[in-house]
Amino acid sequence: MSETNSAAETAAPHRYTAAMAADIEARWQDFWDAEGTYEAPNPTGDLAGDPELAARPKKFIMDMFPYPSGAGLHVGHPLGYIATDVYARHQRMTGHNVLHTLGFDAFGLPAEQYAVQTGTHPRVSTEANIENMTSQLRRLGLGHDRRRSFATIESEYYKWTQWIFLQIFNSWYDTEADRARPIAELVAQFESGARPTPDGRDWDALSAAERADVLSGYRLAYASDAPVNWSPGLGTVLANEEVTADGRSERGNFPVFKAKLRQWNMRITAYADRLLNDLDGLDWPEAIKLQQRNWIGRSEGARVDFPVDGVGGITVFTTRQDTLFGATYMVLAPEHELVEQIIPAAWPDGTHAVWTGGYATPAEAVAAYRKQAAAKSDVERQAEAKDKTGVFTGAYATNPVSGEKVPVFIADYVLVGYGTGAIMAVPAHDARDFAFARAFELPMRCVVEPSDDRGTDPSTWDDAFGSYDAKLVNSANDEISLDGLGVVEAKAKITEWLTAHGVGEGTVNFRLRDWLFSRQRYWGEPFPIVYDEDGIAHPLPESMLPLELPEVDDYSPRTFDPDDADTQPETPLSRNAEWVDVTLDLGDGNGPKKYRRETNTMPNWAGSCWYELRYLDPNNDRKLVDPAIEQYWMGPREGQPTGGVDLYVGGAEHAVLHLLYARFWSKVLHDLGHISSAEPFHKLYNQGMIQAFVYRDSRGIAVPAAEVEERDGTFYYQGEKVSRVLGKMGKSLKNAVTPDEICAEFGADTLRLYEMAMGPLDVSRPWDTRAVVGQYRLLQRLWRNVVDEETGEVTVVDAEPGEETLRALHKAIDGVGQDMAGMRFNTAIAKVTELNNHLTKAGGPLSRSVAESLVLLVAPLAPHIAEELWRRLGHTESVVHQDFPVADPAYVVDETVTCVVQVKGKVKARLEISPSITDEELEALALADPAVVAALDGAGIRKVIVRAPKLVNIVPA
Repeated sequence: MSETNSAAETAAPHRYTAAMAADIEARWQDFWDAEGTYEAPNPTGDLAGDPELAARPKKFIMDMFPYPSGAGLHVGHPLGYIATDVYARHQRMTGHNVLHTLGFDAFGLPAEQYAVQTGTHPRVSTEANIENMTSQLRRLGLGHDRRRSFATIESEYYKWTQWIFLQIFNSWYDTEADRARPIAELVAQFESGARPTPDGRDWDALSAAERADVLSGYRLAYASDAPVNWSPGLGTVLANEEVTADGRSERGNFPVFKAKLRQWNMRITAYADRLLNDLDGLDWPEAIKLQQRNWIGRSEGARVDFPVDGVGGITVFTTRQDTLFGATYMVLAPEHELVEQIIPAAWPDGTHAVWTGGYATPAEAVAAYRKQAAAKSDVERQAEAKDKTGVFTGAYATNPVSGEKVPVFIADYVLVGYGTGAIMAVPAHDARDFAFARAFELPMRCVVEPSDDRGTDPSTWDDAFGSYDAKLVNSANDEISLDGLGVVEAKAKITEWLTAHGVGEGTVNFRLRDWLFSRQRYWGEPFPIVYDEDGIAHPLPESMLPLELPEVDDYSPRTFDPDDADTQPETPLSRNAEWVDVTLDLGDGNGPKKYRRETNTMPNWAGSCWYELRYLDPNNDRKLVDPAIEQYWMGPREGQPTGGVDLYVGGAEHAVLHLLYARFWSKVLHDLGHISSAEPFHKLYNQGMIQAFVYRDSRGIAVPAAEVEERDGTFYYQGEKVSRVLGKMGKSLKNAVTPDEICAEFGADTLRLYEMAMGPLDVSRPWDTRAVVGQYRLLQRLWRNVVDEETGEVTVVDAEPGEETLRALHKAIDGVGQDMAGMRFNTAIAKVTELNNHLTKAGGPLSRSVAESLVLLVAPLAPHIAEELWRRLGHTESVVHQDFPVADPAYVVDETVTCVVQVKGKVKARLEISPSITDEELEALALADPAVVAALDGAGIRKVIVRAPKLVNIVPA
């Protein structure tokens, strides 16, 4: 603030200034905390003894879990928090019992990377960050129930994260019942013989290790050796959702490679159909629903088995089983488990030189190509590169419909994580297969008749021909012919044939893969799993939870070469032998035994999969959540058939990460009877982003935005010309503005108003500190309308307002109320501003009733000044729980409206009329208007179109 402004502001002793705002805001924040103003009663406590409160509708409002960054907040971070606070305050004032609180998602890589670099324990830095962020958020006047706040790193919290993991581990998905069931029920089926074991032996005949392997194939949480996304630079594996489009880690931007490691997985694929179908009942943005539908990726097709001598066969999934006669070779993903089994010792006679890659044996060729493929991300492998790479395995499979022997290749354009990791290649009708076939001089057969004049000889084509609107050709054997059929009919017929011959069947496939749930790091929830001497996994009993993290001397993984795909992880926990190797009595009747603990930790997503439930009952140490409390806040109800949080606000970037994972955990917990809500979040709202200008010098390096000067539309930093682009706000870009700065210069209420007034909440918008003063002036005018700046006395009078003021007031009440309910806070502020300006221009002291209504309108947006003015107006109870004003319909309706009168489509007159005028009355008035009479100039009238009260259109004869 300039010295001139400062002098002007201090001229009047009781003027609303930044200093006064700071005093008012601090006092009321302390008051709210001391009085428990925002504490939401639960049905098992206060509500039970308060019928009036119990009769209120409830509203559970949540923000996406913040991570406590060491950099603290910039003004972009609290956008969503302020919005939910405004909405929650309005809901309280409209009679709702509102639960609104905030915790911290505090496990994760940033704190651990800082620990690796500095030796500071992640808990120390994380708790310091939480304290700083809590202070910053409190200063904004957010109305959170602070009793319910927590951090995921608290052992009282992650005890239940571990408990949920054990529920998932001890469950399986019953496809007949279409729900999860306890694993003990599956064991009972095996024991009774109701369900046969995979090899037909009696359950009792299987060893303990064999039984464990069978159950692992069913468990919703299981460990397996599988290809994973390995990031040596982070020292951990990553889920598919954590790898960027260019094949690097979302966190840290490190290269990601493919490696085969034993990892924990969550069988989220068992819920693919339900995750897809239940989207329809959610009040979410369509864009987010579409992202989840695409990520789940449901497709209908057929499973087809291609026999391979000595192995059994290779199974493929295809959505174009009608083209099976055109399959002239097969491709496996380099990581496919059958590759090593099908490789012969030597190249078969007559192997094409192009197929071998120049290697002496198939084993050498495959090993070399696998190493090459591991260095690429899935995105790079799927890129439509013109040059296709691959190598022949030396094996042949048999096309089940043609009986032809087809060569089996490995190529990086096939991924093990999609379908079966194997494809039947139909090069005439698939562009990637066509390019591969051309590169390796493989045969092509046309089986779908082209609609153009290219003919049916693919060797003459420039590219593949693909169509769903064509006839099948060259597709017959002694038992079946598809020739002349359309695609739909051909698919049905060949699927029936495959099923009858036991070489395939119609099936549904999903793009969704099981969730990789292990991390090779320290700062995460330990798995409540131990292994016996045979390597069998055993869950810890609930009495041993929480399993807390031990102290370690070194937080870094053993390998930290970001560019070496061959490095292997060694977790920090594995180096603590006293913690890893333990003797325990698990209460299973086997007495004390030696075990080895799991040394991976859970991913940071684990704690955020269920945190909405902890907000409901944060101090419960006996149950995950009290059933009555969960039912009250999140249970199914009219319009919300699957239950869930009433409003969830956050960024769109978590569409296929947190949101998908949380939905999965909710469904498992619901199936097992622990909660009544099958979905965690009923309504989702994605706020936009506050952006800022980034200034860069000639080297492309960001320079401090606050020190850049503008001269005639050009920007300079220390005399050097710099470029300007609109981008994110952040410390690294040197354009961050902290809320502390704005609060110090203008006050928290001004910051709240500015962020809400910048534009629609769901749209990104640029930050402009110079524009903040506009909302500051609004609050100063509001203050002046109630308080004398010289004496500090309230200036309102106990007189009835005039009709013009009543109309302005009730139109504002009506509009602001609707905007608040619809989260259109920018237009609500515009209406408040319009009303306040009207009252200022009207002059004279305000009527008390008008002043009180104005304060109540402002209360959700600027709660500190509203609380102060409410108290100065003589009220002893907090403004927070006052009733929001209700508009009188008589004053909302305009006294007159303007009607446009057109002759020959041109405006000839404007009439001020009653909104309730009839068509007949309006037509008579229009025809009698002098300007209309002159325009008609004696001409007859062919038609009069009346749209009361806004339009009359006269068509002369």
